[in-house]
Amino acid sequence: MPRRPIVAGNWKMHLNRSAAAELVSALRGGLDGLAGIDVVLCPPAPWLAETADHLRGSSLEVGAQNVYWEPHGAFTGEVSAAMLTGLVDYVIIGHSERRHVFGETDEDTAKKLDAVLGLGMQPILAVGELREEREAGQTPAILERQLRAAFANVDRLPEGFVVAYEPVWAIGTGLTATPEIAQQACAHVRRIVAERFGDGPAEACRVQYGGSVNAENAAALAAQSDIDGLLVGGASLNAEAFTAICRAVAATKGS
Repeated sequence: MPRRPIVAGNWKMHLNRSAAAELVSALRGGLDGLAGIDVVLCPPAPWLAETADHLRGSSLEVGAQNVYWEPHGAFTGEVSAAMLTGLVDYVIIGHSERRHVFGETDEDTAKKLDAVLGLGMQPILAVGELREEREAGQTPAILERQLRAAFANVDRLPEGFVVAYEPVWAIGTGLTATPEIAQQACAHVRRIVAERFGDGPAEACRVQYGGSVNAENAAALAAQSDIDGLLVGGASLNAEAFTAICRAVAATKGS
């Protein structure tokens, strides 16, 4: 069975309430019903409920940018997986900004993954190396460490599981991994999944590329055999650009 491509837009900490609503409306108008692809919008936490309401009845889905592993308690400012149940379809876990800006560990990522899987939501598990790690030839080892740590307590992967390969040196820098570099890393991700869960789950696993994705490079990246979609940052804040990216992926993977 061919893997269904998935494009997710990570809005990060951008857009006020009215701007978020305007973007959601524009994206629904441009992407609702786009065949052969899953499109996920990941707004900031304050706009999750409104985004879900705006998208109800459409083909577009909603994702959260982060989650906390405890179901409830005195954790000021955190949002639990239990609170997201029924509100979002996907949750980004282990994004490099969570790891490198906020100091989250591989063990934190594993606990978040367990919480999300335990409640039946789909994770987008992000992994990737720093520039100095790539230059030192450590990319395969970094990816293996991050994935194996995240999967420590996972017995099986749900259908459609998503891993996002995001080289940290390409996030928000304007630098983009060449399609060949991205393909090599995404293929390595799939090999690690195969070693952990077997060939079947690895073939079914969807691997995204993220890192300075735009309308100009989307098709070339999506054309790679082990890239099943894209995790888009800055370009997802522009309705025209994000629509073009989604359409490019749908056309490339559908051809």
